[in-house]
Amino acid sequence: MARVAVVGAGLGGLAAAARLAAQGHAVTVLERSQEIGGKLGRLTVDGHTFDTGPSLVTLPQVYRDLFAATGAPLENSVDLVRVDPAVAYRFADGTHLAFPGEPGAVPAALDAALGAGAGEQWSALMARAQHMWRISERPFLRTPLAGAATLARLARRPADVATIAPWQSLRGLGEAYLRHPHLRTLLDRYATYSGSDPRRAPAVLATVAHAEQAFGSWYVRGGLHRLALAVAERAVERGALLRTGCAVRRVVVAGGRAAGVELADGEVVAADVVVSNVDAAALYADLVPARATAAPRRALARATPSLSGFVLLLGLRGRTPDLAHHTVRFPADYDAEFDAVFGTGRHAGHPRPVADPTVYVSAPDDPALRPDEDSESWFVLVNAPRHEPGRGVDWDEPGLAERYADRVLQVMADRGLDVRDRVRVRVTRTPADLERDTGSVGGSIYGTSSNGARAAFLRPANASPVPGLFLVGGSAHPGGGLPLVTLSAEIVAGLVGPA
Repeated sequence: MARVAVVGAGLGGLAAAARLAAQGHAVTVLERSQEIGGKLGRLTVDGHTFDTGPSLVTLPQVYRDLFAATGAPLENSVDLVRVDPAVAYRFADGTHLAFPGEPGAVPAALDAALGAGAGEQWSALMARAQHMWRISERPFLRTPLAGAATLARLARRPADVATIAPWQSLRGLGEAYLRHPHLRTLLDRYATYSGSDPRRAPAVLATVAHAEQAFGSWYVRGGLHRLALAVAERAVERGALLRTGCAVRRVVVAGGRAAGVELADGEVVAADVVVSNVDAAALYADLVPARATAAPRRALARATPSLSGFVLLLGLRGRTPDLAHHTVRFPADYDAEFDAVFGTGRHAGHPRPVADPTVYVSAPDDPALRPDEDSESWFVLVNAPRHEPGRGVDWDEPGLAERYADRVLQVMADRGLDVRDRVRVRVTRTPADLERDTGSVGGSIYGTSSNGARAAFLRPANASPVPGLFLVGGSAHPGGGLPLVTLSAEIVAGLVGPA
């Protein structure tokens, strides 16, 4: 039995704690804040409750595997509800598309909204994406990344290399399959699931669209934060100790390997294994001796940080007719958004808040999230450049957050969602707030982006160069998003092994 210290009680850390405790190890979880969940947070204001991070569950089997491996079925702990339609889209020309939650209904819905042939185009792309998924799921999502060896194994089958097309961007793949511009816009959006630019992200990200369509979009009744609470409860049931209000100052390295952690108050928690759910850039910059981590720090320096997000939490009077659970309203110029966020193209070297952003609204019809039946609680997200004072956007600039919140509300109104006279709760959360609240450097939601053909190999590995120190969470392999974060915990539990 090993003593395991898990640093951070985000979903990755909690899932690792549950698995390792179930494997017989003595696990202590150390969370710097008083609340658990990390980016999977929750806020309640005047009776309105908001998930402050992810609003969608995909790949539910990943969570079923986690709960089955640690003692009892997922459904004993949370109530998963399928979302249908998955998303209600509105394009700049006024075209509406309710994207079905059931895969079999997708082609007809696309034909009805976009014209005959749209469904066939999308189906052909999804057939390619399904093939990509079958090739890439195990080597890239469920096992430790082995650098060039992973590509070498793939290269033994040239047909698989041609299917994955590592030289092709997601935008390029869309242009090859999709004639309708709105379908290409839909595909581009999946790059943002990893905080990336579709013009630079790899074609294999089409598997995200396949997985969402094939396995469904799901909501946790009562809010997604309940998933974090359920995983924490499972970890404690298996014997893990959960300590909040415990900031970690450094990882203790002795005899060339991780030997525990030192807390901000000087307490040393001895451990044989340390699992870090801290943002990898922060871990390697601040918590581990630099001489031991030169290689991952060089890789992080070569990678493009992921985009961040600007969030409005809106408590509204009244109800919105025919409001979908998820709503996306696109701008006329999607490329201008990516140029602004990443400081490329027309904004080369100068990232800035997006003047005309895509607006994403999550508005669950869930009585647990609102003070009464004549009200709504909305999570509104727009893509944003990360917080980078002196080099990019300083989101702490006085007045910027409120001015930009006004701008987002105006954009919503221009696109048919004018709620300004219904607002009774308005909370802004900037990339700077995300950095402070979760420790994500610059508020980059996913650590590094998938921009570039080598991006996956620049993402920090689950096994660090320091023996006994492992990484979980969205900034480590296999990437960001709830299912991948949960898979990172499965990988680490496998690397540590049973007691």
